[in-house]
Amino acid sequence: MNRNLKLFVFSLVLFSTFFSSCLSTRVAESVVLPLETIAISPLETKNTIYRFALGNERMDIYLPLLEDARIGLVVNHTSLINDTHIVDSLIALDLDIKKIFALEHGYRGKAANGERIDSSVDPVTGLPIVSLYGKNKKPTKEDLQDLDYIVFDIQDVGTRFYTYISSMHYVMEACAENNVNFMVLDRPNPNGHFFDGPVLKDEFRSFVGMHNIPVVHGLTVGELALMINDLGWITKKCNLFIVPCMNYSHDQIYKLREKPSPNLPNMRSVYLYPSLCFFEGTRISVGRGTDFPFQQVGHPLLKEGRDSFVPHPNEGSKYPKLEGDTCRGIAFYDEEALRYRKDRLDLSLLIDIYEQYPEKEDFFLENGFFNLLAGNAQLQQQIREQCSMEEIRSSWRDDLLKFSELRKPFLLYPSSFTLL
Repeated sequence: MNRNLKLFVFSLVLFSTFFSSCLSTRVAESVVLPLETIAISPLETKNTIYRFALGNERMDIYLPLLEDARIGLVVNHTSLINDTHIVDSLIALDLDIKKIFALEHGYRGKAANGERIDSSVDPVTGLPIVSLYGKNKKPTKEDLQDLDYIVFDIQDVGTRFYTYISSMHYVMEACAENNVNFMVLDRPNPNGHFFDGPVLKDEFRSFVGMHNIPVVHGLTVGELALMINDLGWITKKCNLFIVPCMNYSHDQIYKLREKPSPNLPNMRSVYLYPSLCFFEGTRISVGRGTDFPFQQVGHPLLKEGRDSFVPHPNEGSKYPKLEGDTCRGIAFYDEEALRYRKDRLDLSLLIDIYEQYPEKEDFFLENGFFNLLAGNAQLQQQIREQCSMEEIRSSWRDDLLKFSELRKPFLLYPSSFTLL
């Protein structure tokens, strides 16, 4: 055995022994495992996609903790190590995988938005799949009684209302209550280069908004997990381990390797999603039930607009809004996705379409979903009063300044973004 290999093996043994001793104390703590980053300026990253390592690719860091553990995995179709699913990779290494936890859209990522996910058995591995998107959104004591670790490895898109982070909250809370360790294999946030929008008010807390953060929070799931744990946003602090990405900066342009959910099929939709999702709380369609979800908006009553589309049921939307109706509006079909990569939330289209819509009293859905997405009742009122975008933005500023300071201790990666 050569000298470098001996040193590497010794480091792994020392690392494993140290963290085993930490676990034996059963004192809840947040641990960021070895972090490597490079400083990258915004000018260098505008038109460049950098190569780096996802948390799940850094096996030398996390395998020493998992090799003798009973493991549950919170994973879906995005949980790939290169071209191999992490479940298959860890099974091939003889790790003791006990079960899979499935979130919205299911383990295979094919279920429509809001579709109930039932517990089942994975036909490929024979592992039980425990649904966390249906009757129970939080693991039960029985779900966790045979586990030492739960590992979270899912691609997020960086908005408060994208429900993967709500599920992560519940899993962390269940782990804390049942003395199970929680590990995040971190991933870049494709909208992580900025933060913007109204900060959630407590009275509007729901599964599409559980934390007092802006609509676009600018954090990776690992950074957000640190906030949730250390700021007491769960009932009890958990033993949290973060495996960071290597060579990542929030200023980088990161192209997702897999679509994160059925209705975000490409980077154009991922960049447009934070701003267009507000239409989900209105009568306006965002193109669910077409080949271009979250890349177009429209309604039969709109008179203006250069484009049209007709929603029909498909894999990503079984019962699309305005099914079978010809919707006139605006489509974003430009192939250059980067033109939609913003550094602020853009509600100008929402304002314009509200002004065009002839039945304004009926524009917002009666179920209050718009206010849950916004995290307050103020934004709807501002739209109704036809406030300008700058007037609306000024109402967020104080809360965003507070959030800017709140997030700083939890940033694991360089970020040059500042509020204008």
